[in-house]
Amino acid sequence: MQCFPGLVLALSSLLGALALLQLSLYLRVPSRYGKHEERLCRPRGRLPARCAWFLQELPSFLVPALLLALRSPPRLEPLGCRLLCCLFCWHYFYRTFIYPFFTRGRPFPLQLFFFGTLFCIYNGFLQGYYLIYCAEYPNDWCTDIRFTSGLLLFLLGMGINIHSDLLLRQLRKPGEVTYKIPQGGLFTYVSGANYFGEIVEWFGFAIATWSLPAFAFAFFTLCCIGPRAYHHHRYYLKTFTDYPKSRKALIPFVF
Repeated sequence: MQCFPGLVLALSSLLGALALLQLSLYLRVPSRYGKHEERLCRPRGRLPARCAWFLQELPSFLVPALLLALRSPPRLEPLGCRLLCCLFCWHYFYRTFIYPFFTRGRPFPLQLFFFGTLFCIYNGFLQGYYLIYCAEYPNDWCTDIRFTSGLLLFLLGMGINIHSDLLLRQLRKPGEVTYKIPQGGLFTYVSGANYFGEIVEWFGFAIATWSLPAFAFAFFTLCCIGPRAYHHHRYYLKTFTDYPKSRKALIPFVF
């Protein structure tokens, strides 16, 4: 396999178009799972949450690994390129092998699971293909301001995301399915602290890679989970009379 810049451009452009489609579909009406699930919908056609998250996120970890294995000789030079690929796989190692086994979410609709899996295959291929076969960085990329600032944002966002997930899990006892008001951490300021962390994380990754595929992915993340944070915020305001009115939906002190 060799690098085809036209393929990278086409796949990145399509990812950007999918982001706008997501935004148009779910800006006014949330996707129907979790707290936004229809109350009267039947439980058929669903997977247990842990199984669904594991299987859905797995391709984002395996596809880059497979692309690297197919590359002969392996190419992840210079050091900056290796680190960038590791950042992407590090996130999805957590999402695949750690997060699913602690989640206490409701069963996941098969339709959303199917589309989520397709996306993880698609994006795993795009990011892995670019970094392993196409990316060219100078030897001192690790000291470039774009890499260092992007890396700091990535680590900050991932830390917020993981900490927020932990706070959400602590809201429920084993077997509980009721929703409660999140407390602590960045939830003090925003309703979608976990989503805010992931958005910051992928924009940091985009800055660190300084590539079209990574920016397309960051934009997709914003358009996909940004509206969900907004709908979470509205849900909390309608459901809990004592919900803090000072909290924003996604961005602290702004929105």
